[in-house]
Amino acid sequence: MSVQRQERRERFEAHDAEEGKGRRCRNSRKEALVPAMSQLPPRAMWEERYGAEEFVFGTDPNDFLRANLSTLGSGNVLCLAEGEGRNAVFLAENGLSVSSVDLTESGVAKTHRLATERGVVVDAVTGDLADFDLGVAKWDAIVSIFAHTPPSIRIDLHRRVVDALAPGGVFLLEAYTPAQVGRGTGGPQVPELTMTAEGLRGELAPLEFLTIQELEREVIEGPGHTGEGAVVQVIARKAE
Repeated sequence: MSVQRQERRERFEAHDAEEGKGRRCRNSRKEALVPAMSQLPPRAMWEERYGAEEFVFGTDPNDFLRANLSTLGSGNVLCLAEGEGRNAVFLAENGLSVSSVDLTESGVAKTHRLATERGVVVDAVTGDLADFDLGVAKWDAIVSIFAHTPPSIRIDLHRRVVDALAPGGVFLLEAYTPAQVGRGTGGPQVPELTMTAEGLRGELAPLEFLTIQELEREVIEGPGHTGEGAVVQVIARKAE
């Protein structure tokens, strides 16, 4: 485990201890919420989650994104389903011109709040990935971190991602695979909302894949992602 991930785990566990709540109590609480929340439409569910004071997935960037920052260049980047802004703010802190889109007003509000606290600017807007206009040949990079949608939306979205990348542009993605279902450490609990390397090869053609792999890794991101996860990782480039 890296020092940064160890520190995040220790902070998270210390937070629970201060509130007098152990990991078992937290997991029980989460399981009790899932059935009720799953009955809500996606927008309402995420508005409820992001409307809380705490950051559901923390304020640190995704580890895969952090490790591969240099692949994104220094131009403009769009973050899809950005949630509360942790990845967009990280990119802005590293000198990129960042825009983001999320389904929820509460997520966008938290993105603006975090950006202000960190002294950077993110052009964060609300939008539904089912019909959000990504533009054509517009972005030097597009980032998708755990942006899970129904297959019909995802397939069309990825076609639009390919179109929206500028020549030489890079698409970076991390998502959960079907093997994640039932682990209880985060992510969608139905296989249809997950992704596979084989499926992404087809959906993102004709991009050139610099990285495409399925693996298990520890994902510690706030109370929302809490342990070993089965993920697929992609870095792909559009031809010049």
